[in-house]
Amino acid sequence: MKMTIWNPWHGCRKYSEGCEHCYMYYLDAQRERDGSEIYRTKTNFNLPLKKTRQGTYKIPAGTMLHVCMTSDFFLEEADAWRAEVWEMIRQRPDILFWIQTKRAERIAAHLPEDWGAGWDNVTLCVTTENQTRADERLPILLDIPARHKAFMIAPILSEVHVEKFLATGQFSQVLCDGENYDGQRPCDFAWVQSLHDQCRDAGVRFDFIGTGNVFRKDGKVYHIPKAYQRVQAQRSGLSYPPGNTSVPMQKRCRTCQRRFRCNGCHWCGKCGNEEGGNS
Repeated sequence: MKMTIWNPWHGCRKYSEGCEHCYMYYLDAQRERDGSEIYRTKTNFNLPLKKTRQGTYKIPAGTMLHVCMTSDFFLEEADAWRAEVWEMIRQRPDILFWIQTKRAERIAAHLPEDWGAGWDNVTLCVTTENQTRADERLPILLDIPARHKAFMIAPILSEVHVEKFLATGQFSQVLCDGENYDGQRPCDFAWVQSLHDQCRDAGVRFDFIGTGNVFRKDGKVYHIPKAYQRVQAQRSGLSYPPGNTSVPMQKRCRTCQRRFRCNGCHWCGKCGNEEGGNS
């Protein structure tokens, strides 16, 4: 399935412990922007409805659109724009929309009037970072009608037990990631292993999508560049059902390590060459 990102608005306010080293704030700072500045995007606000010169949608049917990855879908400041976004989601039942939020308590009051038991093309995902936030937010999502529900623990800051939530049978997927960019709080192998085992025992899909900058295993600490965090997570075998762990490293810009190829360098402002990744 093809996946892409749609940011109808940008910017956010830090909300809980997981936001301390927010990647969006970091990337905005690299462009001398303030991540707390919240605004409706101009170019891609209507991305799902954009068409080519031939009259076909630029976002093809079957795509999964991850919504508001540089903000929060249920952010208070976006209340004036959200109805338009719901209408676009309504008009594209052939696209899967992944909507995640830390603001679980705002979901119920800001769903469309015809939401009913949920829309087939929308997954509601609540993000947490520790046991306290899981216990606080997941029960709220359980009480909200939705066809598809998921939750993410990112950045994972402690061991989290979610057996009682998984036992409801309402969650179809759990994701986990470490802290990246300028964050240094560790992601511990044992915490991820515990989540993996809980999901396996409940028969719920579990995706370990990144080790974070600091990955700890058996008391040893590893510092992993951003470019290799997803690859190393895949190689760990801590996803369920198990997938291919023989994931090759791809060439990255030697200077910034964030792009598959040096493009001038857009991200670091320097001219780096390509280099192969090392495991």
